[in-house]
Amino acid sequence: MDTINKHSHGLSINQKWVIASTSSGFALENMDVLFLSFAMSSMIADLHLSGGAAGLISSITNIGMLVGGISFGILGDKIGRVKTFSHTVLIFAVATVCMAFANNIYLIYALRFLAGIGAGGEYGVGISLIAENFPKRQIGKMTSVAAVGGQVGAILAALIAAWIIPNAGWHMLFLFGIIPVVLTIFIRKHLHESKQFLTAKSHEKGSLLVDVAKKMFSTPRLACQTLGLTVMMIVQIAGYFGLMNWLPTIVQKQLNLNVANSSLWMIATIIGMSIGMMTFGSIFDYFGPRRAFSIFLIGSAIMVYTLSLATNMITLLLLGAVVGFFSNGMFGGYGAVISRLYPTEIRSSANNIIVNVGRAIGGFSSVVIGILMDHYNLTVVMGFLSALYIISFIVMMSLPGLKKLSGTKA
Repeated sequence: MDTINKHSHGLSINQKWVIASTSSGFALENMDVLFLSFAMSSMIADLHLSGGAAGLISSITNIGMLVGGISFGILGDKIGRVKTFSHTVLIFAVATVCMAFANNIYLIYALRFLAGIGAGGEYGVGISLIAENFPKRQIGKMTSVAAVGGQVGAILAALIAAWIIPNAGWHMLFLFGIIPVVLTIFIRKHLHESKQFLTAKSHEKGSLLVDVAKKMFSTPRLACQTLGLTVMMIVQIAGYFGLMNWLPTIVQKQLNLNVANSSLWMIATIIGMSIGMMTFGSIFDYFGPRRAFSIFLIGSAIMVYTLSLATNMITLLLLGAVVGFFSNGMFGGYGAVISRLYPTEIRSSANNIIVNVGRAIGGFSSVVIGILMDHYNLTVVMGFLSALYIISFIVMMSLPGLKKLSGTKA
């Protein structure tokens, strides 16, 4: 932290390594997760899987993320961010590579659970590294930069899958999971724990588990804050999975449009998401989290509903980019808020618990949307998603802790 003041107009060497490592880690994690999506149809045909058996793969991955998020969040507060971060990257990398040799569904379940443990543990530890190596006025922007890394990973997954699967099959695709192993070497060589974390560790007393429970739930105010942020994260994940997993199918079914080239829609949406993340980070740091979340949550509610007005491919691409801008632009902001609301000694745990509980519950939005599609029209489905963002906005405005977090303008 002593280098921050010396480099007020630029980044120190350590800060550059922190943001490069976390962004790369998030990119490779997202690439790993999306490999499964792109390989799924080939896996179903090759291994003769039923729809239920195939769908369970993603569910098991999400359960692994929840287990890994809680376990590694606590471990990150116990033994350090850098060591834990490198462990999480290594776990999901090895589990992904082993998928290249998996030829039965039970081994796939085990490997995806293991990959989920590594991927789920990474988020909170990486966000904590950023929060403890940058001044408060930059945390929003830097967590958004790291979140953009995840979108780069999505594009990489699409490009690699399009090249590898038709030519070498889905097994070979997962061999690219070896790439994150290289990242762990750089992490352990170039990153070190922040003085903020080391100071907090030197004053640590008693059980960390008790400390986590106390500083997240011990008073009604803290409990409401933690539960409120969890609800917001559930909505964030529900909106993301609902849009990315179902929108092409919804458009085909309800609007009779040709969206065979779904990768084009995905790229347009990801570009919108990335621009939204950087914009959100700047608004967050300048005006504070309440104004930033207000703009993006209300914008999400309005723009998601307008998707029901799409009548041709051009309109769909434009609306998809704008919806991506608002709906996923705020993803990095959750880590920034959690890191500022909870103390250093439990920061990794708080991030991972809130985010991964949100992932586990919010991921079921795909099931809910599927049920709605069976019984209602597109307007009802989009109205459901819009209502979720309105609920998140109401919850956000009710959280007293956010009122105290101001931007640089305040």
